[in-house]
Amino acid sequence: MHPLSALPQYAVLTAMLAPAFFLTATAALLATANARLSRVIDRVRSLAHELDDNEDVDDRKRIGALIGLQRRRIRFILRASQLLYVAISCFVGTSLSLAGDAFLGNRLPHLPTLLAVLGVLSMLTSSLLLAREAALAVGAVNEEMDSAWDRAHGAP
Repeated sequence: MHPLSALPQYAVLTAMLAPAFFLTATAALLATANARLSRVIDRVRSLAHELDDNEDVDDRKRIGALIGLQRRRIRFILRASQLLYVAISCFVGTSLSLAGDAFLGNRLPHLPTLLAVLGVLSMLTSSLLLAREAALAVGAVNEEMDSAWDRAHGAP
């Protein structure tokens, strides 16, 4: 066997590694989304306890509104996480389809590209959802600070 005859296999292996960069980025986003989800769940539990311990009607309405906002945040994070899992699947599929295409003699030339594009689109959509969730988080913090300010200064 001539040493240069192995070059096509190395080219396939190199191409199969390219989606690993996308996988790393996707995993980082997924870790961030999971951390956010944990914080929101902790906040909802805290608000639920606060609601149980509070008999003031206005405070209960305020806490209920905050719980509703946290629910919206959870939905955005869940959708983003689902899309990140789709992206991971697409990037793994990209690597496998590159190998399959090489094994089958280039009979699947568009499949790796299609899977990679779907993975990137899933990441993009997920990032947009996480950005929207972050805006909701800032809104929730601002609302809580305004409420605390009003209570500290005797406003109704």
